[in-house]
Amino acid sequence: MPSDALPLAGQRQQLSVDGCLLSLVDEGQGDPILMLHGYPQSLLAWRHQVAPLARQARVIAPDWFGWGLSERRLDTQPRYWDEVARIGKLMDALSVERCAIMAHDYGGHLAIGFAARFPERVSHLAVLNSRAHLTFPIKAFVQFGIFCALARTAPGRALVRRLPIGAFTRAALRQEAAARGVFDEALIEHYAGWMSSPEGRRWLAVYFQHYAIPRRRDHTGLPGDIACPVSLIWGDEDPYCPFFIAEDLARLVPHARVVRVPGAGHFVMEERPDEVLRALLNLLNRSN
Repeated sequence: MPSDALPLAGQRQQLSVDGCLLSLVDEGQGDPILMLHGYPQSLLAWRHQVAPLARQARVIAPDWFGWGLSERRLDTQPRYWDEVARIGKLMDALSVERCAIMAHDYGGHLAIGFAARFPERVSHLAVLNSRAHLTFPIKAFVQFGIFCALARTAPGRALVRRLPIGAFTRAALRQEAAARGVFDEALIEHYAGWMSSPEGRRWLAVYFQHYAIPRRRDHTGLPGDIACPVSLIWGDEDPYCPFFIAEDLARLVPHARVVRVPGAGHFVMEERPDEVLRALLNLLNRSN
């Protein structure tokens, strides 16, 4: 099934931000909400939550720079603090001064940095199953670490461009689909199909060149600077971003509350959409 047959296809817009053409959904009216997806997803990760939230708010869900249907520019390098700054640049391009941010996985990793650096621009923050300020358990650390180590050198990047990362990703998503029923084949192809193209392989080599696997030293103390109400919404059977990350964040962030989703895995908003929606709505009703 082609991607234009997937949910939200008819609602997509395009917007140039930081020299890159982004594909996004901008629905509803009211206080803005920015929804950031993770690896290897697109804005369709939020397909169950966009419409209900848009009944009471302006919901903005982009395919992040290089992901989904957004442009994959090799000169838009995904260094961490450059990516954090792009959240603000996206908000500026949409004339959004302040918003709630709801972010999963890689999006959560970026959102933590943005909310700490620019607390005046974030009204509420939800982080879902993300490495956030920490890193991965050993198996995922090794898997991602190999790609990153290779991509640090020119010969290694050439090798990464030949690796079947798209096939690896499809296989991992099919395992999730078989175990938890979170994806169908059309969605798996949408999330990972582009990775097997020459363009996708080149862009992934640049992504892994700049992605840092170890715990970030420049995150030390940052979570404590977050000033807004925070919900840490976590599937507690996630092998990639375990529940202890949520517990650790809850100790560091002043206004954080943990919402544990028992039995859910990494892709919690796709696996348990109603529970996640309730948690997001509860967050929006909080003042501290």
